[in-house]
Amino acid sequence: MTNDDEMAFEMALIRRAAAVEVLLRRLLDDRPLSGEIARPDRLMAAMRHGVLNGGKRLRPFLVMESAALFSVDGEAALRVAAALECVHCYSLIHDDLPAMDDDDLRRGQPTVHKAFDEATAILAGDALLTLAFDIVAGEATVLPAERRAALVLALARAAGAGGMVGGQKLDLEAEQTPPDEAGIITLQAMKTGALIRFACEAGAIIAGASAEDRERLAEFGSAIGLAFQLADDLLDLTADASQMGKATGKDAAAGKGTLVALHGANWARNQLRGLVGQAHALLDPYGDQAALLKEAATFIATRNS
Repeated sequence: MTNDDEMAFEMALIRRAAAVEVLLRRLLDDRPLSGEIARPDRLMAAMRHGVLNGGKRLRPFLVMESAALFSVDGEAALRVAAALECVHCYSLIHDDLPAMDDDDLRRGQPTVHKAFDEATAILAGDALLTLAFDIVAGEATVLPAERRAALVLALARAAGAGGMVGGQKLDLEAEQTPPDEAGIITLQAMKTGALIRFACEAGAIIAGASAEDRERLAEFGSAIGLAFQLADDLLDLTADASQMGKATGKDAAAGKGTLVALHGANWARNQLRGLVGQAHALLDPYGDQAALLKEAATFIATRNS
């Protein structure tokens, strides 16, 4: 990216993140919605602690920019973006638990189970996952019913046993039996890549785009999802906790296999360059409209935190 490209992307990322933050604050208000009975204070505080704690909001950015690719950039895209962030943050809350990765730090502050307690952290994650589908399915997400249903189905598939949750299970098993290269690729495509793939495909669903467009955006999401994990594994080896806002070096200490551990840092950097090229090529048919998504792909592969 040129300096101008970097600035344009950074400003767009900040702008999108701010919009999502405003909506998330509203969605996580203490006042119950129609059909709810009450929202317990401590539960809501834990949910806000796990969500309103900074972060790049990259997945919401991908939802909104993939929708903007088809000139759709309204409240519906913003709400789907916020729903995806609820799923992502729930996964982080649970991932940090002692029974999982056992982390004390997330985004530079105590993890939810440290700031509150384990039971509250589990319930906060449960509530965020449920809220995500409430957001997408609700009438305030002004889309035709069939598009809302398609989004609910795609998000469920990406987040569930055949996607992120299944990937997390494979990751835990990898501590006992390190997978081979094919196993690592499957694990990472599920644990990390599935939600990123959904984020990109969601824009095409929101816009009612063609099946070809939907598949092209999903392939773009798969490419940058793999790039995200490769970059993350590189940072786990080379960055420190203050830079990352979380503990580093834990995968190596736990004996987990990664593609970086198998092939080395130089191989990973070459792969990242190839994945960026692949991602850019997939977006070429959209011309200048895809500029920010292309820059997002480059950012994902070259980020330092």
